[in-house]
Amino acid sequence: MLWKYSGLLALSLMLLNSLSLSAAEVAKSEDPTDPDNVYANVDEEYVELIQLFADTLDQVDRNYVKDVDRRELMEAAIRGVISKLDPYSNYIAPNDLERFRTGVENEFGGIGIQVSTRDGQLVVTSPLIGTPAYKAGIIAGDRITHIEGEKTEGLSIDDAIKKLKGPVGTSVTMTVYHPTSFDSEEVTVRREMVQIDTVQGDERLESGDWDFMLDHEDKIGYVRVSAFSRHTAEDLRRAIAGLLNDGMEGLILDLRANPGGLLTSAVEICDMFIEDGKIVSTEGRNSPKRVWTAEKEGTLPDFPLVILIDHYSASASEIVSACLQDHDRATIIGERSWGKGSVQNIIELEQGKSALKLTTAGYQRPSGEKIHRFEGDTEADKWGVSPDDGFELKMNREQKTAYHTYRRLRDMDTIIPHPPAPEPDLTKIDPVLSKALEYLKSENSSS
Repeated sequence: MLWKYSGLLALSLMLLNSLSLSAAEVAKSEDPTDPDNVYANVDEEYVELIQLFADTLDQVDRNYVKDVDRRELMEAAIRGVISKLDPYSNYIAPNDLERFRTGVENEFGGIGIQVSTRDGQLVVTSPLIGTPAYKAGIIAGDRITHIEGEKTEGLSIDDAIKKLKGPVGTSVTMTVYHPTSFDSEEVTVRREMVQIDTVQGDERLESGDWDFMLDHEDKIGYVRVSAFSRHTAEDLRRAIAGLLNDGMEGLILDLRANPGGLLTSAVEICDMFIEDGKIVSTEGRNSPKRVWTAEKEGTLPDFPLVILIDHYSASASEIVSACLQDHDRATIIGERSWGKGSVQNIIELEQGKSALKLTTAGYQRPSGEKIHRFEGDTEADKWGVSPDDGFELKMNREQKTAYHTYRRLRDMDTIIPHPPAPEPDLTKIDPVLSKALEYLKSENSSS
């Protein structure tokens, strides 16, 4: 029989459940020719490996030099399995599940950054505008090497977030490496209740409202979307409606350092710009294919549109960029995106006491190509979103440093409404935005 030890009854039942078998079914037969044999449809190697797993746990449980908590042992084994998957899959233990369930979207006690992992390093993909981390000078691309003196190498995203979050008013100390300057510094940031305004312009008017018209003479609008939350699509539609009323003749949608967010928000935004056709689809090894399509009702007028992306544009921002690029609705300018196009499902374990956040499918752009960059993929493979031909533009370290400094100071300045400042020299401060303006002006003059 597969299960030898009564001391591992709970483990046996759990593993048998993963094979969709019951204890009664196991007892029916061991004869491989018996049509009622429960092993008839189970891979033999899989059964042998599960036996190896159970035997190993039993040996540790009975013979290790000191007592080991069985729960801790099992959770360590589960995390070992998860560590062989992508960085977005994770086991959520009972002690962490309530915090996971009660997390409030776009309103939380923290420092205001989005993080991911690449090559075992904890990378800042987006410091959210106006948050403590943003004010402290943390920028997209920075590496957090230590949190409270502990190394972050190999740390999962969820464990990192757990360390960064905490009660409002408390502080967290990090060691941050800045690739733009090759410097590391220790940064202490005070946690706040972070509320995100996801739709922004370049600066505020005296009224306190965002000015979404970047070039008033040539009527070119500019909207930054920092994340995709529940109200982002509604706020973006409102901003564009105001621009159209002011005679807008072209729009720049800035998705740089946008880490993503809600799929529903991304789909709604795509649907604003195209009348019909596929927006995005998902497909997995054991998941049914799902397709989201556009509807004509509510489609915006057909004005020239540019989308700005960079290496830290991910997930929902990649869905929007890929959709509008494949439908020839927008010109993409900047650099290749991050490549985060996977779908995570929350699967309850132990009758809801714990859970598994598991990647079960991947997003596909309208062309059918994948968005996600899987482990082993190279720059030559197809993943993410690349700029249109002739519109790839990467900023060097000096340009990135100047841009982030300028942008942070300008955003912090707009917390207090003030009269519009003189126009900056975008060719030096933000050559990507400058390129977009140049392109739209040429489009308007030729039409």
